[in-house]
Amino acid sequence: MFRKAIGLTGAAGLALTLGTAIQPAQAVQTSQAAPATAAVPTTASGASGASAACVLAVGSFNAQWGQNKQIVTATAPPTVGPALRTSNIYQSPFGVGVTPTTFSETPMTGARMARVGKIVMGGYLYDSSAIVRSDGSLMRGSNVLKRYGGGWGNLRFLVQARYKATAASKPSRTTLYAQDASGRFGRWTDLGTGFRNTGYVGGLSTMKAFALIATTATYDMFLVNNRAGGLYTLKIPTTSPLKPVATPVRTSSWQSFEKMIAAPCGTGSVVLAIDRDNGGYWLYTVGHASGTKTVIKGLGRSTLSWGDFDHFRFAPAYDPLNGG
Repeated sequence: MFRKAIGLTGAAGLALTLGTAIQPAQAVQTSQAAPATAAVPTTASGASGASAACVLAVGSFNAQWGQNKQIVTATAPPTVGPALRTSNIYQSPFGVGVTPTTFSETPMTGARMARVGKIVMGGYLYDSSAIVRSDGSLMRGSNVLKRYGGGWGNLRFLVQARYKATAASKPSRTTLYAQDASGRFGRWTDLGTGFRNTGYVGGLSTMKAFALIATTATYDMFLVNNRAGGLYTLKIPTTSPLKPVATPVRTSSWQSFEKMIAAPCGTGSVVLAIDRDNGGYWLYTVGHASGTKTVIKGLGRSTLSWGDFDHFRFAPAYDPLNGG
């Protein structure tokens, strides 16, 4: 299996030309109260851990200042449930939320669900929380935004990795990853009172979509694609300095997707790949990451019924991502 620490020379086939890592910022931010018009990626049958029971809860922001939710089931072709619409969570002069992380959902009494996640609006990072009923309607007064520091604008994506050893334990690590429009990739660690930057690396501008597929006590792992059509895993140890390690998975035909969203599926992942240019949503099962031997099965095009703003995932409070 070929592996390469990003920033080293050689292996031009990775199409990852990275510059010198930028030194971590020292400031601490504290809290303040595949498509119809393009080739479908080559796949293989029998993805490890794939099951018809695997599901992905996909969210988006809607034009009514709220969220939509739809359940996509990993059948072939994919099965898509009705849209659950929640209006008026956000009433902000900055407009709808952008660059969302995964939102966790926790069941409550009375057939209600608590939703908590992080979004960026107007250049500020927020904790977003709300309580919704089983029909998707918002519990009046439950929507709360807690603002962190500024400087979070102009991001291509924002991902939160939270590691819990067991369902009963508290998170032992919460980490944010983000990439700006120039391709600079950064990591932030939750201190309890805010987030501290713990590293930057440049040169990832060729990468398009980052889907979190694994979180452990010692590393996080993304499934990523680039403009040249390659598909890779990007393993990021929790140690400093920030040194991602890229491993090829496929070498061609994955360039169409601007966003990928992943959820656990057996020992691997179920992945929704989104082609925003052509309005296509494609579903895959991806086996446990093992380089070019990783088994990928294409399940077909998903007929999601809405084309709203930035998409994200709804996940349970305990979310053991073990795809890599």
